[in-house]
Order: sequence, then C-alpha cells, then structure tokens
Amino acid sequence: MNTGDTAWVLTSAALVLLMTPGLAFFYGGMVRAKSVLNMLMMSLGSMAVVGVLWVLFGYSTAFGRDLGGGLLGSPTEFFGLDGLLGRDAAAGTVPSTAFVAFQAMFAVITVALISGAVADRARFGPWLAFAAAWAVLVYFPVAHWVFDLDGRNAAGAVVDPGGWIANRLLAIDFAGGTAVHVNAGAAGLALALVLGRRVGWPREPMKPHNLPLVVLGAGLLWFGWFGFNAGSALAANTTAGVAFVNTLAAACAALLTWLLVERVRDGRATTLGAASGIVAGLVAVTPACHSVTPVGALAVGGVAGALCALAVGLKYRWGFDDSLDVVGVHLVGGLTGTLLIGLVASDTAPAGVNGLFYGGGLDQLWRQAVGALAVLAYSFALSLALALAVRAVFGFRVDREAEIGGVDEAEHAETGYDFGGIRTGGRLATPTRSGAAPPTAPNPTVSSPTVSHPANPTTNTAAAGDPGAALEGSKA
Repeated sequence: MNTGDTAWVLTSAALVLLMTPGLAFFYGGMVRAKSVLNMLMMSLGSMAVVGVLWVLFGYSTAFGRDLGGGLLGSPTEFFGLDGLLGRDAAAGTVPSTAFVAFQAMFAVITVALISGAVADRARFGPWLAFAAAWAVLVYFPVAHWVFDLDGRNAAGAVVDPGGWIANRLLAIDFAGGTAVHVNAGAAGLALALVLGRRVGWPREPMKPHNLPLVVLGAGLLWFGWFGFNAGSALAANTTAGVAFVNTLAAACAALLTWLLVERVRDGRATTLGAASGIVAGLVAVTPACHSVTPVGALAVGGVAGALCALAVGLKYRWGFDDSLDVVGVHLVGGLTGTLLIGLVASDTAPAGVNGLFYGGGLDQLWRQAVGALAVLAYSFALSLALALAVRAVFGFRVDREAEIGGVDEAEHAETGYDFGGIRTGGRLATPTRSGAAPPTAPNPTVSSPTVSHPANPTTNTAAAGDPGAALEGSKA
C-alpha cells in the first residue's frame, strides 16, 4: 500500500462527493423559484438511496466476480462489503475501502444527473423509487462493463475477468464518459418522454431564477471534477497530472466556444451559457483525459462546447421537454468526448493509443462507437421501462394544480425563499408603533388543503422596491 496514493484517492473521493451538492445548486438555480427545493432534494435523495445500495450490493455487482461474458459482477461476493475491510491493495496501491468510497461517488452523481430532465414536475417519492431501481438495473451493470478491469496474476494471465467494454472491446473510458454521462443522458431522455412536457412549455419562458446559484454550482462541479478525472488514476502519478491539466484545458475551451455560438446565434454571451459551457467541456474530457495531449484536450473541449450549445436547442425542434438539458450536455457531450478519442488520442499521453489523426486508423474509433452506442441503447431501453413502471405503480408526475402552484410546496410543504418577516401577503410590512396592532389587508390567495398560492402566479404585480414580491413573480 502506498500512503501517498491512498491519500490522493481518498481526497478525490471527497472532491467527487462535493459534486453532488454542486449539481444540486447548479440545477436549483436553473429552475423557477417554486421548484428549487425539489431539485436540491432529488440530488440529496439520490445520494442517500444509492449510498445505501452501494454498501449492500452495488459495489459487489459492479466489481465482484464476473458472472459471465463481462456483463455482471456477483452481487453476493462482497455483500455488505464483506471481505474487503482487510484488503490493502485490491486496486493497485490503495486499500479496497478507498476504492469502494471513490467509486461510490460516481454512482451517486450519475443518478443525480438524471433529475435535471424532469425538473418542475416529478414527485419526490416515485423519483427515489426510480433512482433505486435504475442504480440496480442500469448503473451497477454498466459500471461493471466499463470500470471493472481484468485481474491478472504476476505472469500477466487473466485470473479475474472484468467488464466486456473495458477488457474485450478495449474501448477507452478513463473516468466515465459512457458509464456516467451517456448513461445518465439516455436515461434523462427516457424520463422526459415518459413524464411529458411541463405546463406551458415551450410557449411560456421558463428562465433560471438564480444565476449566481448556477455559477456557484458550476464552480463546485469544476472543483470536484479534478478529483473525478485525476482521481481515476488511483495514484498520485503522471497520469493523474495529465488528467488534471486536460480537465482544466477542456473546460476553458468549451466555455469559450459555447459563448461564441451564443454570440453568433443570439447576439450576446450569457452567464448561463458560460456555466453550461464549463460543464460541457468537463463532460467531454471525462473519457479522454488520459488519452489526449493538452492540445487535444483543447480540441475536445472546444468541439464539445460548440456542439452542446447547438444540441440544447434540439428539444424545441423535436418536442421533448428536457428541462435542464441533460440530453444536450451530458448525452451529447459524453458521446462527443468518447468518439473524439478515436480521432485525437495520442500515444504520447499515458493511455498510449493513437487515434485516426495520429496515424492510428479507424481501429480505436469503431471501438469507441460500439461502446458508447451499447451503453446508450441499454440505458435508454431499461430507463424507459422503469419510468413506465414507476408511473403505473406510483404515479410519477405531480398533478397540474401542484405543478402550477409549485412542486416545492406540493411535495415538501416548503418554499425556498421565505420573507415572512419582511413582507405580508406579497407586500412590504407596514411599520407600526410599539404595542399597536398591525393593519390588516385582504389576502389575495387561493387556498388549498395545505398551502396557499397567489391568485395570479404568472403575473408580477410587485411594487417597486419590493424584492420579495418581485421574486414571487419569478416563481411563475
């Protein structure tokens, strides 16, 4: 066991854990004010559900003894992490428990990513049921395909076969372009189709209610992504350093190309575009960060930023309401990065593979394409079936009245912004003399059994200088 490697992997696990709260902020700022808490809760709920399943049998399903064909690990071999506590070097030079913790964070963030496709309209309980079923039937098997490497003896012979994509197909996915992003993006598309459009979409503008929160979330994601990518080296070594630099380069390039597309198409560059460009670049470089040079990483990020900026508009053309662009950013970005390995990979990078542009021919490109399409097809088909099952058994979507009034109040009996001490009934409270009773005013609300909503939630009638009432208008 190497203490330096162990410290880096444990630190990286903590960095990746930070990505889930970062994603919650990123998604929370992008929705309308009446849905922010539901977005936070879906990320936090995913963390809890997947964390429990990972300890019980998720790790074993992903990294246990292969049951045949590189398709599935044994769910019982390490049930409850039994037999792992005393292993010091199951993943190279780090303890098994450090590797368990690191990979757990990947499972958590992958499930949380999907929630952006159903913002504003998903019920919390059925979402947790879907998250649990999806983790078991989709993520754990796909993680086995992509991340479980063959175990070899001292002579180099395979003694513990791993997943088929990594070891038989020999497709490259260093940190989860397919297992995380294509996987989550395909699931997001399936859920968007099953739950249908939000009330008023696409006729009514549904702008982010808190762009500073979006930028905060993007910053936390970027920070955590260094652990996501560089930590996947499972050692404090050259590969980790290359992955770190390439992660930085791709995100910067993607930010610029996304803004360039916005400027040419819309006449202005936006804060939301900058934050989205960062994430698009990070997604695309995830599979490629140890197989390309820094210049190659700039190319990967630049191409992904432009393509994703264009792809987020496809939902309007094709009519599916992917609320927060899980498809446009994660599916398209993951596919872009995975396929570009087959073009711009260089044998001067740690992976030691050449893509088409470096004289490697089409060999790596077809492997990348097959791996990505296999994950996409499997994830979409299973996700569609699971979403339909959850809808039939539990009812996946809130009713129309709850959606219009706000999923936060309907599902959690809370609001993200409570100015009760500052405003009364949407108006600034009138100061009174000590001991005097405050003036009363008509209550322009429509009552329901548990909550009250403004009589006209789509119209902002706030007086100048009333920040609380102005925010109320953004909830529509």
